[in-house]
Parts: sequence; structure tokens; C-alpha cells
Amino acid sequence: MPDDLNLSNLKPASPRRSRKRIGRGLGSGKGRYSGRGIKGQKSRSGSHKMRPGFEGGQNPIYMRLGKQRGPYSKDAMPVGPHRTSTAPVNVSSLEERLEAGAEVTVDSLIEKGLIRNAKIDVKLLGKGELTKKLSITVHAASASAREKVEAVGGSLTLLREPRPSRPKRTRRASKPPEAKEQTDEDVDVD
Repeated sequence: MPDDLNLSNLKPASPRRSRKRIGRGLGSGKGRYSGRGIKGQKSRSGSHKMRPGFEGGQNPIYMRLGKQRGPYSKDAMPVGPHRTSTAPVNVSSLEERLEAGAEVTVDSLIEKGLIRNAKIDVKLLGKGELTKKLSITVHAASASAREKVEAVGGSLTLLREPRPSRPKRTRRASKPPEAKEQTDEDVDVD
């Protein structure tokens, strides 16, 4: 840096590049076709505003391929083991970010940065260890998380009643047809 730095000798760190002026005569190097080549869709105005996946009118790849089975469309959410309608919070993250005796609510989880917003239900999961006594209020909790909270003397309150689990469906054993007993009326006596 020069010692006598003043407004008259200020310069940018990297020299400024002059703007590319297209269509200003053959001598400029960017005349006539202005760097776009001859003819074709890409030489026309508005040609660079094609949507992603557009293949020039040809049937695009995402329409050529068949739809796959399964709950992978947006309107099918939340379905499947990897798409849940709850925001997971593990007991290990409560151990790291909260002090012993703290009261854990949805708002306090937002403040600590464990969840983003209160629009999605919060589920407490049992990954990790918990040594601090906490009073926790969330929408749902796994069985292992409940055990770990209660083992250290903490309390767990659910904001939403847990859904009763459905009994597993079993196949009915096919019963043999019952033998019909004959009565006096069925037998013809001559």
C-alpha cells in the first residue's frame, strides 16, 4: 500500500473489465451474429428462457419413463418409514443443550434451535443417553425415550393422546364345513 493514499490515486484491487458490446460492427469481434452463431433456436431472442427439462418439443425423459409404484408423490405425504409428520428430537440433543431441571416445551426447543417452527408436531426419540432431570412437554414420545426420561426422575407430558395401535391382521384358518345332522323331518319314511 502506498504511503500517500488519497482520493486521487484510489484503484480497485482487480482492474475492471469493460462490458462486452455485441452487435457493434465486424471489427469489434462480436458483430453480425453477436456470438450466437448462425440460425437455430439458440440464436433467437427469448431462447434462453426454456424451463428445466424442456427438450425442444421432444417428449421429455420424465414423461418417457413410467411412473414408479409406491408413495412417492407429493400428495401422498406423509407415508412410509422415511416420511413422517413429526419433527424428531433425540434425548442426546436435550442432554447437550439444556441444563438440569429445565422445562422443555415446543417454544424452548425453537429457542435452542432444535426445531424450526411449531407447525409440525414434536416427537421425542430415545437415541443417546440422558442424565439430567427434565420436565418435558411434547406431542409424542417413543417408548425408549419415555423410559430414559423417567429413569433419571424427569417427567414427560404429551400434548396429544397417543393413537391406539391396531391389532395385527391374521389370516383366518379355514374351517371345515360342519356336518349337518339329520332330523326325522329330513328322512322320508314310506
